[in-house]
Amino acid sequence: MPTRGRIFADLTPLRTSPDYRRLWFGNMVSWVGSGMTALAISLQVYDLTGSSFYVGLVGIFTLVPLIVFGLYGGAVADTVDRRKLGLYSAFGSAALSAALAAGTFAGLANVWFLYAVIALQSICQALNAPARSAMIPKLLPPGQLPAANALNSMIMTTGTLVGPMLGGLVVGFAGYKTAYLIDAITFAASLYAMWRLPAMLPERAGGGARPSVLEGLRFLATRPNLRMTFFSDFCAMILAHPRALFPAVAVLWYGGDARTTGLLVAAPAIGALLGGVFSGWQGRVHRHGLAVLISVGGWGGAIAAFGLTRQLWLGLLMLAVAGFCDTVSMVFRNTMMQVAAPDEMRGRLQGVFIVVVAGGPRLGDFLAGTVADVTSPAVMVVGGGLACVLAVTVLGLTRRGFARYDARDP
Repeated sequence: MPTRGRIFADLTPLRTSPDYRRLWFGNMVSWVGSGMTALAISLQVYDLTGSSFYVGLVGIFTLVPLIVFGLYGGAVADTVDRRKLGLYSAFGSAALSAALAAGTFAGLANVWFLYAVIALQSICQALNAPARSAMIPKLLPPGQLPAANALNSMIMTTGTLVGPMLGGLVVGFAGYKTAYLIDAITFAASLYAMWRLPAMLPERAGGGARPSVLEGLRFLATRPNLRMTFFSDFCAMILAHPRALFPAVAVLWYGGDARTTGLLVAAPAIGALLGGVFSGWQGRVHRHGLAVLISVGGWGGAIAAFGLTRQLWLGLLMLAVAGFCDTVSMVFRNTMMQVAAPDEMRGRLQGVFIVVVAGGPRLGDFLAGTVADVTSPAVMVVGGGLACVLAVTVLGLTRRGFARYDARDP
């Protein structure tokens, strides 16, 4: 299909690169399996403790290792063969899922055993993600990277939506150990894809010293356009991230219950998935910085509109629009990092990206809860959305080079 007039996702990367096709499919399968395990662990922790507090600790034991080791994983990805790093870390995650299944089967009903395993899995993920992302520009030409990143966004969203649903069904019919065992088996697709890849040694322009985290941060300090990709995301994820307010909003605004909260949580994910499905137009966009600014502003505007409506269908629509804008922003931010950074720095920049993606929404949750408690959920949601629009506008006006960034001359 010609690029002009394309509406649906551009499948060219899947058609032209067998390596990328295997990697994409393998990651899709393993993300669904990981989504199953995430839900199963939460259910098992609650079954063991009867406490929502202990369930909340699952997020802490997942988040802290991901942030701590995210930067380190990026430095490692710029040091060693990225194929081997991705292969070994994926194997580690698979072995840990198998350990969950074995432990549950053997009757090790201990919540601290579960915490230890998910923390180790989070470390494996922190090592795997930078290596996997830094591989993509080596497998595809620059012109196909926006399409590849849109396809990658569908992996994460599908895993987030489908994995927990399947996890609930599997746990209900066959128990926790079966869910963990299925997760371990699904890693086989990712392992096979990694095993078939060629060697992926990073290109070291000057040789010499071993790549370090500080060196990557110093490089980022000299690249204002790349820094702007992170600053713009902070505008959305910190100032206008109302997820923590969904339980209260479901009751206060819509007179709903837990099912209403579930709809509010699902709406942005569905919008994000649609952003990947209807991404064919993104390959025709060359002003990636301007696209990021507009999409982040669109997120903020949609969140503010969500805060103004009291009709559930319209609120869900606005959240879906926000999710759509988030995928657009993510595609172009990722593409800029992959194209505008030298190969020897891609792992470390992806490590920073992991920290931002993992930490930003948590800061946003804290800010939303604090402001809503002092004022009201409506003030937080509407004010946060407008603050996001204002902040990203100021960034665009003060950093005009970012809006002028052209992917044809990165």
